[in-house]
Amino acid sequence: MARAPLLQLSGLSLTFGGDPLFDDLSLVVQEGDRVALVGRNGSGKSTLLRVMAGLVEPDRGIRSLGPGVRIGYMEQDPDMSAHATLGDFARAGLPEGEDWRVEAVAEGLGLDPRREVASASGGERRRAALVRLMAQAPDLMLLDEPTNHLDIAAVQWLEAELRATRAGFVLISHDRAFLRDLTRATLWIDRGTVRRQEAGFEAFEAWRDRLWEEEDLAAHKLDRKIRAEARWAVEGISARRKRNMGRVRALQALRAERAAQIRRQGTAAMALAEGPVSGRRVMVARGVSKSYDGRAILRDFDLTVLRGDRVALVGPNGVGKTTLLRLLLGQEAPDAGEVTLGTGLEVAVFDQGRAALDPDLSLWETLTGTPGMGVSGRADQVLVRGEPRHVVGYLKDFLFSEAQARAPVRSLSGGEKARLLLARIMARESNVLVLDEPTNDLDIETLDLLQELIDGYEGTVLLVSHDRDFLDRVASVTLVMEGGGRVTAYAGGWSDMVAQRGGAPGAPPQERAVRAPEARPDTRPDTRPVAAPAPAPAPAAAPRRAGLSFTERHRLEALPAIIDRLGAEIARLTGLLGEADLYAREPVKFRRATEALAERQAALSAAEDEWLALAERAEG
Repeated sequence: MARAPLLQLSGLSLTFGGDPLFDDLSLVVQEGDRVALVGRNGSGKSTLLRVMAGLVEPDRGIRSLGPGVRIGYMEQDPDMSAHATLGDFARAGLPEGEDWRVEAVAEGLGLDPRREVASASGGERRRAALVRLMAQAPDLMLLDEPTNHLDIAAVQWLEAELRATRAGFVLISHDRAFLRDLTRATLWIDRGTVRRQEAGFEAFEAWRDRLWEEEDLAAHKLDRKIRAEARWAVEGISARRKRNMGRVRALQALRAERAAQIRRQGTAAMALAEGPVSGRRVMVARGVSKSYDGRAILRDFDLTVLRGDRVALVGPNGVGKTTLLRLLLGQEAPDAGEVTLGTGLEVAVFDQGRAALDPDLSLWETLTGTPGMGVSGRADQVLVRGEPRHVVGYLKDFLFSEAQARAPVRSLSGGEKARLLLARIMARESNVLVLDEPTNDLDIETLDLLQELIDGYEGTVLLVSHDRDFLDRVASVTLVMEGGGRVTAYAGGWSDMVAQRGGAPGAPPQERAVRAPEARPDTRPDTRPVAAPAPAPAPAAAPRRAGLSFTERHRLEALPAIIDRLGAEIARLTGLLGEADLYAREPVKFRRATEALAERQAALSAAEDEWLALAERAEG
């Protein structure tokens, strides 16, 4: 049985800034359609969604709705100035007596409808827009990045609601797991052309790669034909000028056709510059507790992070993931316990709030004039991993045009801001990479590249994300913040964690009862971070380090100072050997410094190994 059309676009064209965004676009969204709208950042996905919603008028073409069809649109940055609370905004336009819909959806998404608009965060505003859309129950839902700023439990709730709905929907998302689970068709925007495949996102990448291969083959054949015709034009036209002018005109048409073809946008030329190798022990937390306003964030928390670990933090919004990051980085002091940082740490931070970006600065100024970036001494250059680069050339590596270089940061889309922040942190050397919600707003191709960079990164990575697919691809250890100060560690990414605990965090107690924390220690590698719920108070007669002799306890307490001293000596020797003319000026001093550096590095490695062994025995 044919399905009724909900929305139809016919012959639609739209131009922004002199360049056509869409040309002669036609598409139909039918009853029950579940469509993924995909494309590179800046390709026009959000604009197309706004055209579908009737919020942007095309230059030409027709937009038509089916009889009685109601469309709901979830925008990324809604105007709430006319409302006092988020609940007031979400309830606006609902028929009288249906306010309960807002309460039900808000509970599922973890939103407090009483929150005042003036004090609400960007994430809370985004969730309020989603609550409003879901409560209205339209026939066609248009969802622009609905999973941004949602924790995993809320994402799974939304998945279940969309899976059960009879309404059609078109959604933009970077979350592969979300798209794979929900979509049955794919709209792909690529260089002003919109293609449709009657298969969900699961089949998208294979389809895209096949179309690109066909396009490359056609371009190769066209280039070969142009070369053959151009050779004929040079060698044969003089003898038969009048008879063959048609063929000359055909050659000109071929060249015009080739010139009109828009080259595919490549992937960003991103690279992570690794700084000096850090000590093996990167971060150690012992007995750490932290509370805010009487609410426990951490309680008697233990963790050891070693060089090369990829540690993911997951849990509901507000549980304290960012606070834990700040504690581990030494940016915040615990209420009890201690955090010890390893030697030679060079930290680069990607923050979810994009706080490092000043919206009033241009992209040029952001890279060349912001404190902490390091400038080569020239206003048009930026130091990139120790080498001067022209700022425009470096911006092009991250897919920004020359025209954007002088534009203010506020003019960028969410994905472009994320790329600019990546450009900042990748210009500097690091051996600890902190990624707080890095996947928000990034397109799928850039996410793939970021994952590949992390795979090849020799340093340590701390990651906060609600993207389950990204966690599976990147994390070697997952810390689940359970609430109430409890944290549990699992080897692997999201899927590994779910398998080990017998269900996702937030599952009903009977589904999680099969996991026994005390039965898991042997399933994790000894060198992996270990965090556990607060243990029962130990008897006074059993001190924490009862497993060590007096001499060993004394050695364990002395080792951190020894490790710090060796790290300082290594840093001094590294700086000395970094002098460009040292070898030519003082070859004997250069040789002795090289030998001393190798000796200190070996001693540091041995001291760290000894500390780890003693600490594990002390913990019993």
